[in-house]
Amino acid sequence: MKITLGAVSKPYTSLKMKTGDWGTHWPKVDEELCTGCGTCEMFCPDMCIEVVKVGEENGKEIKKAKVNYDYCKGCGICAEVCPTKAIKMELKDIYKVI
Repeated sequence: MKITLGAVSKPYTSLKMKTGDWGTHWPKVDEELCTGCGTCEMFCPDMCIEVVKVGEENGKEIKKAKVNYDYCKGCGICAEVCPTKAIKMELKDIYKVI
């Protein structure tokens, strides 16, 4: 980050400022339970969950939630709003005591 005259700095854009390491927990999606309804995607405050097509069965698209861990802060809203409880918050490995 370049500091200009007068101590005014140019802010990073969200693409350069990866915030995924801020929290202590990750959302983990159980693909067996996920119906691809999009509720988690709609409520995510950081727009880091996307419901994507993962396949096709009998001519019907199969969609599942995918988390972009580069930007997920671990707030847990997705796990709270998931109607099928397919998202669980798990402690990140670096915080686990062995």
